[in-house]
Amino acid sequence: MSAFARNNVIVHGPRDARPMMFSHGFGCDQNMWRFVWPAFADDFRIVLFDHVGAGGSDPAAFDRTRYSSLHGYADDILAICDELDLRDVVFVGHSVSAMIGVLAAAERPERFAKLVLVSPSPRYLDDEGYVGGFSEEDVQGLLDSLESNYLGWSSAMAPVIMGNEDRPELGEELTNSFCRNDPEIAKQFARVTFMSDNREDLARVHTPSLVLQCSDDPIAPEAVGRYVAGRLPESQYVELEATGHCPNLSAPQETIAAIRAFVDA
Repeated sequence: MSAFARNNVIVHGPRDARPMMFSHGFGCDQNMWRFVWPAFADDFRIVLFDHVGAGGSDPAAFDRTRYSSLHGYADDILAICDELDLRDVVFVGHSVSAMIGVLAAAERPERFAKLVLVSPSPRYLDDEGYVGGFSEEDVQGLLDSLESNYLGWSSAMAPVIMGNEDRPELGEELTNSFCRNDPEIAKQFARVTFMSDNREDLARVHTPSLVLQCSDDPIAPEAVGRYVAGRLPESQYVELEATGHCPNLSAPQETIAAIRAFVDA
């Protein structure tokens, strides 16, 4: 299947410009980057897409075996790069897509020039000597709730993930985005996301990387962002004033400025 059809690939900007690929997080789609990507469209070839099960992707492309780990999603990114013959890609990944980008860059480093990892986490579960932000009981309860009532879980969790309680419209947008996703695919994607452990993959990536950490992030706390930056061989760490887990929506101008400073350096 063509990557364009499978992942609803949309391209903007000059054809001969450096490519910049935006990859969305769980429960979202490429629309979540709408306040960010236009700032780079004059200088970059913008590549937007939807993970299988989200947005305008082809749900018939979902395969439980392929997407039983984040490697399946990383393979999709590499397939898009191959189909468009993208080189020196600036990859911008939010949340779980940050680790998907790490896996893709570790597998095919020649395709990538820089990685921008927004609110990343290599492991959500706490471990000995590692703070992920969630206990095993927390994650199991979250997954059980999602399995039994996806729409109810979405309505309860999306505003928590978004944060910014003084701006309820942001939580409402994320809730609506969650509810538009294919529930069965989203359930598996959530399980894969929250049960993955990609800590050892960080050392395999030698692509220059920027870790963008939000203040008061309920999903990926500061200790996680600093861990990611400390384990990547060539990285920068920037803590945003933005709160919550989705600065691409809550603080797009601050996010743009941080990305611009990194890619132009």
